[in-house]
Amino acid sequence: MLNSGHEMDIPGSRQSDLKKSFKSAVRSLLTACSKQDFLDIFSRFSKTEQERLYRLYTQVIVNLHQTLEDEFDAQCQESQVGSVLDKVEQLVEEQSLDPLFSDETNVMDIANDLTTAKKREIQKLTALLQRAEEQNRQMEARIGQLRKQPQEVSGTADAITKLKMGITGYFEGNDKLPPI
Repeated sequence: MLNSGHEMDIPGSRQSDLKKSFKSAVRSLLTACSKQDFLDIFSRFSKTEQERLYRLYTQVIVNLHQTLEDEFDAQCQESQVGSVLDKVEQLVEEQSLDPLFSDETNVMDIANDLTTAKKREIQKLTALLQRAEEQNRQMEARIGQLRKQPQEVSGTADAITKLKMGITGYFEGNDKLPPI
């Protein structure tokens, strides 16, 4: 199965890739001097001396190469590079399954969707605020009416007193007064 033009890595392949890369880099550094370049550098020496020096040089390079690889492996083991790379590999796999981390996710689309959602929320809150303000105006109008009402009640009480006096005056000559 192909993934972005590369074969899907098996678990732990990041660690082996790291080791291969290191060994390749060390090999290219340590073998940068060809035999001909080496012989040219020691051209003042005899052919026999050049051959002995080259064999010595080759042995040193091979030992240095092995020592560097062993030291690199020891450092990787000590710092637990393998487990860290396995965790990285696991996270990469999880992210490739998450649509927010896929390469196909357009950040601008997400930003636009978020902006649209926030605008709708603002519109809803504005409508709620306007409705609350209208209810406050209605309550204030009702409170104003209720404040006027006690004055009307006292005027009504005066009218009732006058009415009682008028009725009482009408029936004063009679023995029976109507119940009030």
